[in-house]
Amino acid sequence: MSYGIPAAEPSAQIPVCPRHPDRPSYVRCQRCGRPACPECQRAAAVGFQCIDCVNETKRTTQAARTVYGGTAVAGRPLVTFGIIAVCALVYVLQWIVPNDGIYQNFAFATVYATPEYGVFEPWRMLTSAFLHSQGFILHIVLNMYMLWMFGQALEPLLGRIRFLALYLLAAVGGSVGYLLLTPSYTPGQQLAGVVGASGAIFGLFGAMLVVQRHRGGDTKQLWVLIAINGVIGFIVPQIAWQAHLGGLVTGAACAAAIAYAPRGPRRWLWQSAGLVLVLGLLVGATALRMAGA
Repeated sequence: MSYGIPAAEPSAQIPVCPRHPDRPSYVRCQRCGRPACPECQRAAAVGFQCIDCVNETKRTTQAARTVYGGTAVAGRPLVTFGIIAVCALVYVLQWIVPNDGIYQNFAFATVYATPEYGVFEPWRMLTSAFLHSQGFILHIVLNMYMLWMFGQALEPLLGRIRFLALYLLAAVGGSVGYLLLTPSYTPGQQLAGVVGASGAIFGLFGAMLVVQRHRGGDTKQLWVLIAINGVIGFIVPQIAWQAHLGGLVTGAACAAAIAYAPRGPRRWLWQSAGLVLVLGLLVGATALRMAGA
């Protein structure tokens, strides 16, 4: 039954989302007061904010920094876990690829940095750090355990990019140390390939030592750890102590470049210059060794 009463006119215009005008939106942004549909709402400490205000806050708010200038990121050390994952994957491939193809193409030996013998493959100085001995499974287990231990401490302090740069440079530094402290290759000599992340791990040892001293922490346990692992390199056969020493020195130099860079808005520039200098010294040392080979 109809009584003929006309429909009431709306007392106010229905609010709509500025980004989606076809969507009525009765929830307003706590910051700007504009309506925001569910797709454009972001939870805030109190109520909701629209996506535009959230983006504006991100643009105007300076990112939190670590003590050494890296971007502070909460959560797990992703670079550390990423390196462990790559090493594990390569180790599996070493067993799968036929004819020992991974080892043959990516392990390092002094001959690969000596062009006079018709072979010059300098990338092996880095790739060898992601390979491990197939005949001794503890090789990869111990290296990855040390990486996990020290990566969890260093990566949050340095920042992900700085930590990755230090690790890679220490890996190369281990190969350079082996090149400098190993007799030159002679034709007919049996090749002894070098594999393993030990040089890079010793680089983390050196970096932690520098960081601890810079922060005023105790370094006695670190010295003991370095000494024990260093002695093992001389006692146990088929361990390249030269790579350990090269990685240790390189890692310490990289950490010093990061930790002792002048503070200020250009700190990252000083740190980058320091790391590039370390790389330049590694390249220069390799060139001198090649020239005198």
